[in-house]
Amino acid sequence: MSTTRVSVSTSSRRSLEVSLAALIAVGVLLTFWSQQRYPALLKKLHAGTAIKVAGPISFDTLLKVTPTMPAPTRVLRTSVNWLYTNRFGMYFALPFGAAMMTLLAGVGAPRRFSSAAGNVLCGAVAGAPMGVCTNCATPVAQSLLASGASTRLTVAALISSPSFNPVVVAMAFVLFPLPLAAIRVLVPALLLIGLPLLVRENEVVVRSLGVSLEAEGLGSRLVALCRTYLRNLLRLTVLTLPWMLLAALFGALAAELIPVYGTHVPVSVGGVVLVAILGTLLPVPMALDVALAYVLYRACVPTPYVAVLLCTLGPVSVYSLTALGKQLDWRTSLRLGGAVALLGYVVGFVMMRFPVL
Repeated sequence: MSTTRVSVSTSSRRSLEVSLAALIAVGVLLTFWSQQRYPALLKKLHAGTAIKVAGPISFDTLLKVTPTMPAPTRVLRTSVNWLYTNRFGMYFALPFGAAMMTLLAGVGAPRRFSSAAGNVLCGAVAGAPMGVCTNCATPVAQSLLASGASTRLTVAALISSPSFNPVVVAMAFVLFPLPLAAIRVLVPALLLIGLPLLVRENEVVVRSLGVSLEAEGLGSRLVALCRTYLRNLLRLTVLTLPWMLLAALFGALAAELIPVYGTHVPVSVGGVVLVAILGTLLPVPMALDVALAYVLYRACVPTPYVAVLLCTLGPVSVYSLTALGKQLDWRTSLRLGGAVALLGYVVGFVMMRFPVL
């Protein structure tokens, strides 16, 4: 009888903490969607062919960058502009990720499907409406992986968020001819289909909530939950910030020192390979893959290069690949990045042989 009472009491306490963590996560998500992300995405969609980009890897400009500036100055300012553009995504990703860490620790062993296809599909469906680029989705993915969530589900969500967001997909079909827009959807779909071959599933791990269930009184339990949440937020920030800064520097170096992502190179197999690798690694904000590809397309950059960038800029970046490499293993990161670059190369090669326009 005593054992039953202890079990019920523990379950009740855990349910309270889990419910509060879920409320925090939902509150952060709804605030982000309603106050920033979807209004901004819809504004870009409504801009149509008048859409503009402020820099090679950013929509917003905090510091002006001109071609006459010294290279180090341009790189530094482009890095700052990239961080500035991604600020809203990080305002969402870090608090939401910390809430998910707290929530998943509370449920013990995160649920998953027994089949690889089920986990990939669930991740793809959950990630599509999230509305963040692969860079800002990375802290969320890190929090899920740290909490024992399915590896394939997590990576699928990471890829799906920038690739299958309905507003961004609509932008692609509004701005590009049907074949190019269809390829923009087909490539990440193929990547998800092949995900079970690229990413190994992790073991189910039962996590502790980190909140003492012996604490008496609602006030004590709320204080303990807040401490756990803040500890998770700090952990996620420390895990994220250094790599975010390195990604900004790498992206700025590539953007400023390799003009227009290498599209000045004459159309060739080597040029397609170069652009595919750069497109895979460059960390671009949400929807910039479509917007920048359209700007280049309108500027008469060769279609094979435009198609490659359209397909490779979104799904992953040097930042997300590095984070996955540290949290999973580097071979997984290399396989995933290599698959994106390979798909981009295939798209470019097909466009060289069978021009759309």
